Amino acid sequence: MLDIVYASWETLWSGFIGFLPTFLAALIVFIIGWLIAIALGKLANRIIKVIKLDLFLAKIGFKKTLARAKLKLNSGKFFEEIVKWFFIIIFLMAATDILSLYQITDFLKTVLYYIPNIVVAVLILLASVIIANFLQKLVRASIEAAKLGGATFLSGLTKWIVLIFGFVAAITQLGIAVTLIHTIVIGLIGMLALAGGLAFGLGGKDQAIRFLEKLRRDIEEE
Repeated sequence: MLDIVYASWETLWSGFIGFLPTFLAALIVFIIGWLIAIALGKLANRIIKVIKLDLFLAKIGFKKTLARAKLKLNSGKFFEEIVKWFFIIIFLMAATDILSLYQITDFLKTVLYYIPNIVVAVLILLASVIIANFLQKLVRASIEAAKLGGATFLSGLTKWIVLIFGFVAAITQLGIAVTLIHTIVIGLIGMLALAGGLAFGLGGKDQAIRFLEKLRRDIEEE
């Protein structure tokens, strides 16, 4: 009986001693990788501050958009976290590979491949805000220059249509409830179109007459 217990203990101890170097190697790789990831994240943050990305985003109105959602504009911190966790996952994959935990490695690889989708989604939202603000000003200026009514409504509508489509594109990039989001957005656009049509039909007769008269004069001038 004692021989069996001793043999089992010896086998267990031998397995532990054999596994210990592999575990220490994986742990060292992960700790070094963690430190490198933190350093690279801080470097990314520094680069973003040097190029003054926050100042540019504030000028195009992105800061106000975040403020409405009670969020603070800090693009440097955002990219710092993205870069840091990107490399943390890479070194964690190396550690799990050393430990022969291949299923965990495959899962981490999936997470790693998903990070670029997050970056692209953020860039899509950023581009949407820039384009939406530009088109809002363009539409407003064009309507006011033509001396037509409804400049505020139409320019605001243009802005929100671009923002909504940008949001849908970002969600699609992330692959989150695409069908549901599309249904909600289509319904929302339909409601806006109906509300706009009613507003124009009930209270925009004078603007419609002026618009058609101007169109007739333009045609006659041709």
